[in-house]
Amino acid sequence: MRVGEVAGADLQRFGKPLDGIRVLAIEQMQALPYATQMLARLGAEVIKVESPGLGDSGRGSLPSMNDPEGRKVGVTFLRNNMGKRSITVDLKNPEGLEIVRKLAAKADIVCENFKAGVAGRLGLGYEDVAKINPRAVYLSVSGFGNTTETPYAGWPAYAPVAEGMAGLYEFKRTPGVAPVVSPLGALGDTGSALFAIIGVLAALRHRDATGEGQYVDISMYDAMVALNDAGISYWSMGLKDPGLAPLINHSFKAFDGYLIIQCGRPHMFKGLAELIGHPEWVGDPRLTGPQDWFNHVEDIIRPGIEAWAADKTRLEACAALSAVGVASGPVYNPGDVIEDEHVKNRNMVVSMDRTDGVPDPVLSPGNPVKLSKMAEGPETRVPWLGEHTAEILRDELGLSDEEITRIVESGATG
Repeated sequence: MRVGEVAGADLQRFGKPLDGIRVLAIEQMQALPYATQMLARLGAEVIKVESPGLGDSGRGSLPSMNDPEGRKVGVTFLRNNMGKRSITVDLKNPEGLEIVRKLAAKADIVCENFKAGVAGRLGLGYEDVAKINPRAVYLSVSGFGNTTETPYAGWPAYAPVAEGMAGLYEFKRTPGVAPVVSPLGALGDTGSALFAIIGVLAALRHRDATGEGQYVDISMYDAMVALNDAGISYWSMGLKDPGLAPLINHSFKAFDGYLIIQCGRPHMFKGLAELIGHPEWVGDPRLTGPQDWFNHVEDIIRPGIEAWAADKTRLEACAALSAVGVASGPVYNPGDVIEDEHVKNRNMVVSMDRTDGVPDPVLSPGNPVKLSKMAEGPETRVPWLGEHTAEILRDELGLSDEEITRIVESGATG
């Protein structure tokens, strides 16, 4: 057994750090669902509130598969809702709203990602929940936050809106060429979700110490500003284009594709120059430091590196560079990532069998948080729309089968 490794039986004994924590999630699409899925992976029980009929709007995304009832389930939903239970409730129906309020009264974490002000108008805002459950941690994830004034209060926002407004699309943009939208997938969602998790865990720690819940208010715009730390700092120090940062931080062509090299220190440059057969670069007056290296990437450094790498695969070139202390890595496509040995060993791709006759499973990223005293998985599939409605009404609220039938027939639930 390796250092830090814990036997399987011991892992089961330890359980998971959020075992016993109950989450009520009134959520759509990705930013909040990604956060609550992570909480579920850490042991929390997540009840997902969806509208009858269409459910979470992420179910309508493309591409999609069919669930056992023949309803479409889109890829955004499939990758953000594993390990949850689904209850369908009409929040515009007074009895439906009361069901959600009763569930909120029993929850440790109540979370929503409506546009600013919508939760309050429904009677599900922070103040409303705090009155019935003062110990609850209340989480909002929205485009521009809820607790301070903002000129963007009424704006809807998806991931690229927050990314673009935060300046992320100006990194290395070619002058005169329009910004590339969503170059990193849904970073605005997943990045905001990570800050949401940090806030929730801190608030739970505070709740455990004081007995009081509090409001965790996450703005996607704020989160993306935080991720643009380098761009903002560079700008403040006179470097208006962060793509002009003085170092080698570029992609180079190898035999089977591209690799990334970042080199900003003299000892790394010496190792690079000697490895690729250009030891004279070390004493070249044109290449005295990081700014010079950057200035001469195209006319001196790129030709030297790419001539050396021309008969090497990306992995061969990166292994050689790493051996002399030069940071590098292959540029992969998603297929490469799925087949990567490291990714497999770390359980970083998980699968869910399809229910519509297609043999290949749906693949999604696994849990990147590895704890030495927490078992890995098991992952459970996403819930079908309203799959657990009766179960939740019975087990959580103590309703009889007759009461559940009446509520369903009334339209308060799906």
